[in-house]
Amino acid sequence: MTKIFISCALPYANGPCHLGHLRSTYIPADIYARYNRMAGNDVLMVCATDEHGTPIAVKADAEGKEPIEVAKRYHDMIVEDINSCDISFDNFARTTDKIHYQISQDFFKYLYNKGLIYEETIQQLYCENCEKFLPDRYVEGICPVCGAEARGDHCEVCGRALDPIELVEPKCLTCGNTPVIRDSTQYFFKLSHFQKPLEEYISTNPYLPPNVRNYAQNWLKEGLQDWIMTRDMKWGIPVPLEGAEGKVIYVWGEAFIGYMSSAAAWSRRTGIPWEDYWNGHVVHFIGKDIIYHHSLFWPAMLLGRDCKLPDDIFAGEFLSLEGRKMSTSKNWVVWVADFVKDFDSDLLRYYLTINAPLNKDTDFSWDEFQRRVNDELADVIGNFLHRTFTFTKKFFDGKVPEYKNPSEADLEFEQAIKELPDKVGDLIADMKFREGLVEIILTAKKGNKYFNDQEPWKAVKEDMERASNCLYLSNQLCKAMAVLLKPYIPNKADAICEIINIPTENTWDDAKVFLETGHEINKAKPLFKKIEDKVIEAQKEKLYKNLETQENESKDDKKDEKKSEESIDEGEKMDLISIDEFAKVEIKIGKILKCEKIEKSNKLLRTQIDIGDKTIQVIAGLGKRYAPEDLVGKKVPVVTNLKPAKLMGELSEGMIMATESAAILTPDDCEIGELLM
Repeated sequence: MTKIFISCALPYANGPCHLGHLRSTYIPADIYARYNRMAGNDVLMVCATDEHGTPIAVKADAEGKEPIEVAKRYHDMIVEDINSCDISFDNFARTTDKIHYQISQDFFKYLYNKGLIYEETIQQLYCENCEKFLPDRYVEGICPVCGAEARGDHCEVCGRALDPIELVEPKCLTCGNTPVIRDSTQYFFKLSHFQKPLEEYISTNPYLPPNVRNYAQNWLKEGLQDWIMTRDMKWGIPVPLEGAEGKVIYVWGEAFIGYMSSAAAWSRRTGIPWEDYWNGHVVHFIGKDIIYHHSLFWPAMLLGRDCKLPDDIFAGEFLSLEGRKMSTSKNWVVWVADFVKDFDSDLLRYYLTINAPLNKDTDFSWDEFQRRVNDELADVIGNFLHRTFTFTKKFFDGKVPEYKNPSEADLEFEQAIKELPDKVGDLIADMKFREGLVEIILTAKKGNKYFNDQEPWKAVKEDMERASNCLYLSNQLCKAMAVLLKPYIPNKADAICEIINIPTENTWDDAKVFLETGHEINKAKPLFKKIEDKVIEAQKEKLYKNLETQENESKDDKKDEKKSEESIDEGEKMDLISIDEFAKVEIKIGKILKCEKIEKSNKLLRTQIDIGDKTIQVIAGLGKRYAPEDLVGKKVPVVTNLKPAKLMGELSEGMIMATESAAILTPDDCEIGELLM
């Protein structure tokens, strides 16, 4: 028996769960946990709500409440969402629990005493009116790269990660005052110290899936930089060092530890050491947007703490909605609480699993949801179950008939039933959850074909042995599916067990054990009802109405629009534009004639660029990736018809086109002044 530690990424307590959370993290983790419990492994699955950080503090300020009130409100919603979808956590905690504070502070002090956390003076924005340093989310201003309105850590328009001191015309989000730059002492973790061991961990770990390995290796190629571990705030876990009053541990410096503190809380309740599970096989289920946190930052912290590293980090890809990126601010989202009001949660578990492998982005479509429920659950599985149970009741008095002198078709179907448990189990163990479910569907399709070919409704009059064999084997597949579907759709699996008259608590190998001749089943009842068109149309109408309402409100109130943009999910794509709108953008090939750093900025560079008919000045945020001397003479694509703007007091007359990591596109074979089409 293997001990397995399973964790799910901590949901952030500033909103309830939507379908994307379930698809990327909680449903796959639950499938894996349920299967392993049934397979005889000793599983501990934990999670908690992540309740610190600036977004919660900002929301609390806006509502005139204490942050703990906001966190508690959303914690309760999240717990209800998770329970409604039967996610079988052994413990679900909070990062505001006392045990989490204790373990996080002990972790921090251990790293500090080991010399892996050090003090450094940096420049930060300070609001003289509020008399406090401003964390990134407490600052608004103008993006120094594209000139759009931006928040302190990120520009939604150009996608650049920002440092608050780089913002043009920064404003304190609380009072609107213009902050000043002051020296501030913070604590940094020596992430760079772990470059080599992390390279080895990522390259040699046989469990890491390709998307996690590739993402982490790309970061490692850039070279790891030391990581700030503290913030000047009241809301958070206080830094447990003398002289660090008013500072808290950065949320990413303690959120990971929620896995351990939740497990420790479980240990206190049960008396079972959680460490035995961590020293067994550790699997983290996360979304792909936090891969680098879990594959680099967290393992480095664990190495520093002399702990075993996670064995597997399984990152689910994104879920879009009706072909568009989900956006909570635009109400383009399906909330879990709304879904389970109208549909059985098992239907959601089924659809989000069967729709696409988890290592690929996929889309939630109401039409496709209806099709899969109707065509697969109702017409394939439901139809096979209902016909088997109904015919057994009608022709064999509700008892499993005899099995004698099997034909070639009988033996072939029998073999498919016997092979199914190992096929599905191996796929789930290998994290191929969709593929395991597909095997069940395919075998149910074989069952329907076998049933049709044997024609038991005719055979009971002409060849009773043939009819008996057909219903015997059909009941065996029903029993196998009752067990094998348990990790995927647990409520419906239990309902099948009740009809078959077997216990709802099963081991995986129970799927291999055939029902005995004479075993009595209960009366059949429909398990999967088809979803009518009008039900789906109502869901789509509600969704689009929500979006239309939000867009109308945004047009009427520019201030609300600004706030909405700030809370758009990270990674959201910009709205589509027409070819006519794109045609307004003038992009030319230019040559950098001169390049120099701008004083008091570690990212901005002042460039003089020849674009053929003239030379323009462009302020570009490329300084962290390129030295000024490396850019002189380089050809670059430049947007040349932007409205001029002042960045850090310097005139910028265009924008160099580069990726979000500041990598410049290199049109070396183009002519200077040439227009991009």
